[in-house]
Amino acid sequence: MTPSTAVLDAVDARFRDRVTAGTAPSSVWGVFDRQGLVASGGHGDRGDGRAPDADTVYRIASCTKSITAATLLTLVAEGAVDLDAPVSDTVPAFAAVELPSVDSPVPTLRMLLTMAGGLPTDDPWADRQESISDEDLDAVLRAGLLFDSVPGTRFAYSNTGYALLGRAVARAAGVPYPQAVTERVLRPLGLDDTVFSAEQARGYVVTGQRDDDGSWTPQPMTGPGAFSPIGGLFSTVRDLARWGRHLASAASGAPEPGPLSPADRRLMQQAMRVVPPSVVPTAARPTAYGFGLFVEQDTRFGEIASHSGGYPGFSAHVRWSVEHGLGVVAFENATQAKVSVPAEQALDALLADVLGGRSGPAVRSTSAAAPGVRRTVEATRAAQVAVTGLLRAWATDGLDDDAAAERGAAVCTPNVPMDRPWEARRRALLGALQAVGADLGADPVEESSTVPSQLRWWLPGSAGRLRVEIRLAPLAAGRVQTLTITPEPAEH
Repeated sequence: MTPSTAVLDAVDARFRDRVTAGTAPSSVWGVFDRQGLVASGGHGDRGDGRAPDADTVYRIASCTKSITAATLLTLVAEGAVDLDAPVSDTVPAFAAVELPSVDSPVPTLRMLLTMAGGLPTDDPWADRQESISDEDLDAVLRAGLLFDSVPGTRFAYSNTGYALLGRAVARAAGVPYPQAVTERVLRPLGLDDTVFSAEQARGYVVTGQRDDDGSWTPQPMTGPGAFSPIGGLFSTVRDLARWGRHLASAASGAPEPGPLSPADRRLMQQAMRVVPPSVVPTAARPTAYGFGLFVEQDTRFGEIASHSGGYPGFSAHVRWSVEHGLGVVAFENATQAKVSVPAEQALDALLADVLGGRSGPAVRSTSAAAPGVRRTVEATRAAQVAVTGLLRAWATDGLDDDAAAERGAAVCTPNVPMDRPWEARRRALLGALQAVGADLGADPVEESSTVPSQLRWWLPGSAGRLRVEIRLAPLAAGRVQTLTITPEPAEH
């Protein structure tokens, strides 16, 4: 799945223009697929008179959360911690927190992972808490917390919740949180340039900047502490692309091996908690939260997994198509730069390019699907061939009604003629063919599917086109339970 040179050049220009416009002193990007980093580029001055590249080190801020989630899941897999246990089991100081109602549950680790712990959104405050100690966090808990909702009832982005998850990781692993993350996830995957302090970095570390009325002010680097699980990692485009590729591979027919099972990686990328539109008013797609990742539902490209990172002096973003494995990473060193905006635009352009510019949902790929899903895709394709033959037979002069019904019954489930008789379906087909002059022997001019068991395709005609849609029943035999034929006359 290789993007065209023209689209990659346009992506590069998009990030170059941000430096030219003064959005950030430096901007770096990368495009990855299931094989690795496809292309990258950097612009501006990273601090030493050179442009950044794929090995330049930036803070990745809240992009850290997916790695926190993954580390916790390795401990769940070992039986060292229970996602449905109350957080007070692993963070005893939380027992002092007064809950919002007498019947409120104590937030569980699962609630905190999905941003449903009931705690308020806390970005400005939490961004300045990274270096506090575990004792300081315990003191915060004992002094009490505010709640915006009953735990487990609604989404609210909470950094405090992920700080608590970091404590759970440390307690279950028996080592400090940074050590657990490094030993369990980062080093096994070869993410050697992803670290918790500037001093540990192998490459050049960019300094974060704040725009103070047209002049850049360097921002201090904070060190590891109780709030590092919310966004404490430093990384590179190359490493974060490697992480995104690893997660995306779990949805393919050949998942990469790693410290976290493919099933758990797929779990991270599932929509578990709806994000209300009021939380993301600029979102172009319905959005939910999984485990450390946002999950967007796109009608053209399927699910998009992503996470942004905002931190004093830095902006980061990573996103990928769960189905196709194509993704984008981007970093800038400016407070509130919102590099997520060009990254989202870049991935949309890349997906449109590699999928041939189709306006509808992509047809499911057999090579990228898990074996069971691949069988469904193959059954749907076989049903498409059978339905094409059925329609051609129905259009043949001299075929009597009994023979037409027999042909239909060989392809479809019994509910189809019960929902609409074979005779009526055949008459509708003949009328549709006459309306648009469709050629049943032609190849489809367009195809789309929303799930593997559904397929829609269009046949060309002299006065429009014919839309055919099928949906399979959940039977291994691959029988059609829905058959819809619609003429679409050309506009005059």
